[in-house]
Amino acid sequence: MASLLLIAFFYLGPLTAQDSLNFTKNEIIYGRKDGMALTMIMLTPKTNPKGKAIISVVSGNWISSFTNAERFINRAKIYINSGYTVFAVIHGSQPRYSIPDEVADIKRAVRFIRHNASSYGIDAGNIGITGSSSGGHLSLMVALSDDKIDSTSRDPINRVSARIQAAAVFYPPTDFLNWGQANSDLSKLQRPLASSGVASAFDFKEWNDTLKIYQQVNTQQRLETARNFSPVYAVTPDDPPVIIIHGDADRTVPIQQSEIIIKKMKDSKVTNQFIIKKDAGHGWLTQHEEEKNFVIWFDKYLK
Repeated sequence: MASLLLIAFFYLGPLTAQDSLNFTKNEIIYGRKDGMALTMIMLTPKTNPKGKAIISVVSGNWISSFTNAERFINRAKIYINSGYTVFAVIHGSQPRYSIPDEVADIKRAVRFIRHNASSYGIDAGNIGITGSSSGGHLSLMVALSDDKIDSTSRDPINRVSARIQAAAVFYPPTDFLNWGQANSDLSKLQRPLASSGVASAFDFKEWNDTLKIYQQVNTQQRLETARNFSPVYAVTPDDPPVIIIHGDADRTVPIQQSEIIIKKMKDSKVTNQFIIKKDAGHGWLTQHEEEKNFVIWFDKYLK
């Protein structure tokens, strides 16, 4: 079984003063929970805006922060220079919040952006999403999930769709129940999870209304949660187009994770593209060159 080492690598070159002149930057609060604000950074191109949005999921090891969001600005310039408005979304992080909480945060961000699309100068019907590693996993979970809308919610944001129109991701975890090989449940492998610093992402809990505390779920519930938050099991024929790029020498997230979801997409006739980066591990220094394929993908499917 391929080892789980670290899911935080992404290529980020220096941000130059010239680059910073190509867009405006605004921090936005898209929600609140537990007395804290959920924030994102909106990057708007100054010239030739398309009026379309791309959500960049700020995540590594299922950890997100404002500091990392600032660094993601450099990665976003390839989209900004192509006219896209980019939203670098920060989610609640492990160890405080586990994967289900993080997926909910990203969905909230999609709804918030769509609800405010007119004021942001973007088309509510053309929103793409991108991320790497854990950010790729969260991107796929949002892109492939059922579009459930709470039509009775008092919060108008919850009455808006979290539907995504296209996704483009690097080396994403997709099946926690078959990690690197069949019947290998990653959520149960506490030692490698702990050594990789991601054990808390799989620390699934539920609310005990009698004791008024969060408690760890039982073994069966843990298995169900690991399955429910594995994107491969969410694939359906009505899913948006997805492109995945993965290195064939990745020892952190096995390329098998991309192979199995691509197969599922093909079987379900979901529009997809799979690019294998030969001899590449979990991220590589020229990754920005491969990311040009994502711009082409969004240009094609965010119409």
